[in-house]
Amino acid sequence: MNNSRFIILHNALMVTMDDELRVFRNGGIVIENDRIIAIGQSLDIVTEFSSNSHDVIDLHGQFILPGLINTHVHTSQQLARGIADDVDLLTWLHHRIWPYESNMTEHDSYISTLLCGIELIHSGVTCFAEAGGQHVSGMARAVELLGLRACLTESIMDSGNGLPSSWGIRTADECILFQKELHKKHNNTADGRIRIWLGIRQIMNSTDRLLFETRDTAKELKTGIHMHVAEIPFENQLVMQTREVEHGTVTYLEKIKFLTSNLLAAHSVWVNENEIGYLSNSGVKVSHCPAAAMRMLGFAPIKEMLDANVCVSLGTDGAPSNNRMSIVDEMYLASLINKGREVYSNGTTDPTALPAETILKMATINGAKAVLWENDIGSLEVGKKADLIVINPSSWSMVPIHDCISSLVYCLRSENIESVMCNGRWIMKNQKVMNVDEAKIISMAKQASGELLKRAGIQIPNRMNLI
Repeated sequence: MNNSRFIILHNALMVTMDDELRVFRNGGIVIENDRIIAIGQSLDIVTEFSSNSHDVIDLHGQFILPGLINTHVHTSQQLARGIADDVDLLTWLHHRIWPYESNMTEHDSYISTLLCGIELIHSGVTCFAEAGGQHVSGMARAVELLGLRACLTESIMDSGNGLPSSWGIRTADECILFQKELHKKHNNTADGRIRIWLGIRQIMNSTDRLLFETRDTAKELKTGIHMHVAEIPFENQLVMQTREVEHGTVTYLEKIKFLTSNLLAAHSVWVNENEIGYLSNSGVKVSHCPAAAMRMLGFAPIKEMLDANVCVSLGTDGAPSNNRMSIVDEMYLASLINKGREVYSNGTTDPTALPAETILKMATINGAKAVLWENDIGSLEVGKKADLIVINPSSWSMVPIHDCISSLVYCLRSENIESVMCNGRWIMKNQKVMNVDEAKIISMAKQASGELLKRAGIQIPNRMNLI
C-alpha cells in the first residue's frame, strides 16, 4: 500500500532562491511526504501531477518562499522579554539575565520555547539555531510539538567572574560529557528535525581546555559549534590582556585553530580586516543580529564580510536583547542599517550596500549553510525538504508591488505570512498555528514568567510615576 502524501501548490509567484535565483511568475510545486519532487510553471505542474495528488491548492497569486532561517535565537529567554530594556550591558547580564537563567526549570524552558516558537512561526521561520540556553530537553519537547526544525545548544561555561552561585562551575570535562549526553538523547529526533550542537557561551567564560575539547568533540560527532564572538570592545581588550594576542577573540581563535567551517559565530561586531580574512579562509559562518547589535553592540562590518565571501546569515538574538523575534524585521533592518553604516564610516552614501536579493540570501540559503543543512533546506529545489512559507501580498503594507524581491525585504511584515510548512507538514495555516493552542501557551507563559522573576528576585524599576 502506498502511504505517500502528495500536495500541489500552484498559481503562485515562487521565489526559489536556487543557484540561478529563479522566480516563477506563475509557479507550482509538488510535495511528496517531506520532500519537493517537482517545481515548474503552474500549468505544467497541475497537468502532470493533479490526478495523483491528494491536495491541490490554488494560491491565487500569493507568494511562495523557502522557509526563513533564524540562526541566532535564545528560545529559553522568551519569558524574559522586557526585563532588561534601556540598561547597560553589565546590568543586563549580571543583574537581569544570569539571575533569570539560573533560576529556570526545565518546564520554564519548555514554555519559553513554545512561546518563542509561536512567534518564529508567525514570522515565517521554519528552522532556527538555538544560541545557547537552559534545559535543552525542555526545548526539544517544544520543538517536536511545534513541528519546527532546530539546532539546539546548551549554554556552556567553565569559568568566569560573577556567575550565579546556584550554577556552580563545571569543569571542561563535565561540560563536554554533559553535551555528549544531550547529543545521544536528542540528536536526529523529531523525524530528523532536531540536531544537537555544542555551545560556547563566550570566550570570557571559557578555558582553553573547553575550547580545545569542544572543537575536537564537534568534529568527532560531526556537528556544529555555536558561540558568541567579538561582541563588545571589552571582550577583545580582555583577550588581548589575558591571552596575549595583538587584537582580540577572532585573532586568538585563529591562533589556537578553533576557527572551522562548523563554527557559527554570533554577532562578530568588533573584528578587523585581518580577522575577516581569518573567518573567510576558515569557512566560519556569521550570524548577524541587526536589532540586538544596534541596541548595545554597534555596527558590524557586514558588507566587508560579504565582500570577503564570509557566509553571513540573520538572527534575532533573544527577547531581552531585541523583544521582537521576527526575522522579517531583521531583514528590513539589516539592509537599512548597513546602508547607514556606509554613511557613518565613510561620509558617503551607498544605497547599493546589501541590496534586497542579498538580504533574502542571508535569510534563506545562507541561513541553511550556517546551520549546516544546505543540502536539505534554504531553497526550493527538487529533492530538498518541503520547508516553505506562503505570503499574502494583498495588504496595505505591500500594495502596489513593482519589484517583488524589493517588496519582500522592504515591505513585508509578519502579518503577511499566511501559512508555514516544515518537513512537508503545515505548522501554520491561514495564520493559525496548527499544533498548539496559542491562547493557552500565552496564559501559561504569563504565569511561568511571573513565578520565575519572583524566584530570581528581579524587580523592574517603576517608570514615569506608574500608579
